[in-house]
Amino acid sequence: MKIGFVTINTLPSKEQEIYDELIKKDFIIELYGCFGQYDLIAKVKAENFDNLGKIVVEKIRTIKGVNETETLIVAEYENMPSYYRK
Repeated sequence: MKIGFVTINTLPSKEQEIYDELIKKDFIIELYGCFGQYDLIAKVKAENFDNLGKIVVEKIRTIKGVNETETLIVAEYENMPSYYRK
């Protein structure tokens, strides 16, 4: 399983509507509303990086009111110390 964090900027006053739609999706692990540069941040799971990209492009960006996204892909290191892994 691959993990990504997707920051989402919405059109004004669309945050709650988009949150309500995303929280129902099975690819969403965690979802938070934010104050500051981003309106929402989602922790997303996918089988592989290609599917992660498809989720962002086809299932998140297509939601009415989503203005912009940025995807941060979680790095996987073979010898990563255990305190970095959850």
